[in-house]
Amino acid sequence: MKNLINFIIKYFSWFVFIFYVTISCMLLFDNNPYQHHVYLTSANRICSSIFSVFNNVTSYFHLHEINEDLHHRNAMLEMEVINLRNELADIKLMLPDSTFSSPAVHDYDFILAHVINNSISQPQNYITINRGSDDGITPEMGVIDHNGVVGIVNVVGSHSARIISLLNPQFRLSCKVKGHDYFGSMVWDGKDPYHAVLEELPKHVKFAKGDTIVTSGYSSVFPEGLIVGTIEEQVKDKNDNFFSLRIALSSDFTQLSTVRAIKNKRHDEIVKLSQEQASDRKEARK
Repeated sequence: MKNLINFIIKYFSWFVFIFYVTISCMLLFDNNPYQHHVYLTSANRICSSIFSVFNNVTSYFHLHEINEDLHHRNAMLEMEVINLRNELADIKLMLPDSTFSSPAVHDYDFILAHVINNSISQPQNYITINRGSDDGITPEMGVIDHNGVVGIVNVVGSHSARIISLLNPQFRLSCKVKGHDYFGSMVWDGKDPYHAVLEELPKHVKFAKGDTIVTSGYSSVFPEGLIVGTIEEQVKDKNDNFFSLRIALSSDFTQLSTVRAIKNKRHDEIVKLSQEQASDRKEARK
């Protein structure tokens, strides 16, 4: 208390000066229209600058939410395109026999996830995401990002899951050159994270550098038509009856962030039918 009193006594003249200056300014701006206008204009300019800076700062912190929403909307649009493509194919099959079409079922849905671990330089690479069985993730779900195919889920925990990356020789993806029905098998050759090789393509398939490679749809994991990459060049195949293509992957595995796990609502049905067919073939051999 004694120190406070000494401080006030020491700077008393300055306090008096500031008090009189404040009173003078209030009288000046309140009683003179011109000075009042200048004061309001200057104050508004300063406030606008402060609000602008504050808005820029808060907008930056909201970028994550905005980006998340954009990924969600983009994924919804992609799934809608896939489902509409399947519906159109079903309608084309029914048109020769009947003009009636039953309500189409949307086969595919998606689950948005974030990459929390990713390897690209190992002989066998894996990706970990922050979604698990509690979020609807199950084994054998295909995973894509906004550019193309990423991998397939193989191990699932309650709140996370591991994905076999496309940069893993154990993962083979059925693909085709867009616009053709002939398909081959995409596999990573281990050279770099930007390329893979499409093998076992029939020699009579026509292609050109820059042609798009897409999923064939011959599995219950990935729907047909998902972009995988583009053709760079032809490479030598182990079998003389086929040729291989070096593919520039559309997904940048060095910068994976947000991905989508694709849920095929008919997956269990397709797997069950495949198992029954395999069982029938075994019985027929006996």
